[in-house]
Amino acid sequence: MKKVITYGTYDLLHQGHINLLRRAKELGDYLIVGVTNDNFDRERGKLNVCNNVLERVEAVKATGLADKIIIEDYFGQKIDDIQKYDVDIFAIGSDWEGKFDYLNEYCKVVYLPRTEGISSTMLREEKQTIIKVGITGCGNIARRFVPEAAFVNGIEIAGAHDSNPAALKEFTATNGLKNAYGSFDALLEDVDAVYIATPHLSHYSLAKQALLAKKHVLCEIPLVLEEEQAQELYALAEQQGVILMEAHKTAHCPAFNHLMVMIKSGAIGEVVDIEASLSRLLPDKTRREFDPAQAGGSMYESAVYPLLPIFKLLGTDYQKLNIYSRMENGVDIYTKGVMRYPTAVCSFKLGLGVKTEGNLVISGTKGYAYVEAPWWKTDYFELRFEDQHKNKKFFYKWDGEGLRYEIQEWMSCIVNKRHESSRLYRKESIAMARVMQQFTQRKNFEKI
Repeated sequence: MKKVITYGTYDLLHQGHINLLRRAKELGDYLIVGVTNDNFDRERGKLNVCNNVLERVEAVKATGLADKIIIEDYFGQKIDDIQKYDVDIFAIGSDWEGKFDYLNEYCKVVYLPRTEGISSTMLREEKQTIIKVGITGCGNIARRFVPEAAFVNGIEIAGAHDSNPAALKEFTATNGLKNAYGSFDALLEDVDAVYIATPHLSHYSLAKQALLAKKHVLCEIPLVLEEEQAQELYALAEQQGVILMEAHKTAHCPAFNHLMVMIKSGAIGEVVDIEASLSRLLPDKTRREFDPAQAGGSMYESAVYPLLPIFKLLGTDYQKLNIYSRMENGVDIYTKGVMRYPTAVCSFKLGLGVKTEGNLVISGTKGYAYVEAPWWKTDYFELRFEDQHKNKKFFYKWDGEGLRYEIQEWMSCIVNKRHESSRLYRKESIAMARVMQQFTQRKNFEKI
């Protein structure tokens, strides 16, 4: 049996795609179609938002031309797939002429003629919806947001708001923004969506105000510090017909998502233990992070990061959480949490005044996954086994500050009217707020 493999994004599936699939099918007896992941336009400098990967897989399946559909989500996968599936022919559109000649070492490479006069780029431009976004809070994170948004199609930064007039003036000038809004109300009147990058304790009121005004919201971490507030905001967003997302950049990191998929698929067996740590040594104790009146401390600042792989792999129904913290001047400079699940135990370590390695280790019954620091910006991980010859290393590209991935997913949810992203489910975001609330209430808590 002659096997053929081809790859594509298949965004806004059109007749050109179908013609290519048919031509590839005619080259052999069995057609494997690789659908690239949601960050498929990275090399073109833009992240598009029309169809997510699941929608594109369903569109390809509906053509009836693919005998098998796989997801392409890491560099070098084409060689792995050709060898894994014993492929005879690699087929791709002629606009890639010469780019895949290196695959001739593994199979025959065929460049197929494309259909003239139609392309996904053209269709995207015809139906592109521009979302006007306003920013509230002109601190360091917002400074990264503006240049990162430039890599995502369909978004326009309308302007910014900040309670500090001097900071607002400097921010808008530096980023070339047209509008400096004197009030949050004024900003809401002029935009479709808002990015909230203010201090933690203002998130709830600002997000609620924006949602009541029927504006889409992307809110920086932590979304809120109380479980009921998180539940209320997500319910309000759906009621208002708008999208609320927590801006958790690790949740949208391509490499991190690939790691989660591999582990859920049984790559290291049943997960029995997860250890995640994150720390920074900040010498300036006058910073917001050390102010108890502004929800300072390592728990509020960083816990959403290690909680993510725990909730992704083991769910949000943990049986018990014990918290141990070293406190100074009303904030935790170090916190360790130990979570008990029916068949697993997890721990996380956080520090603003204590330094730890900052890695992620996920232990299973067949092997373990290791992600070196800083694991929350995953660009490399390893799967390790008893037989070291079976160890595998995976390398990825981390683009810029990484915020473009979460912005792209937010835009995708808005355009496609998806109230929830599989990268960070509502229940996971709500569970993170529950952990924050437990820390606030000092339940199962001990000082060290």
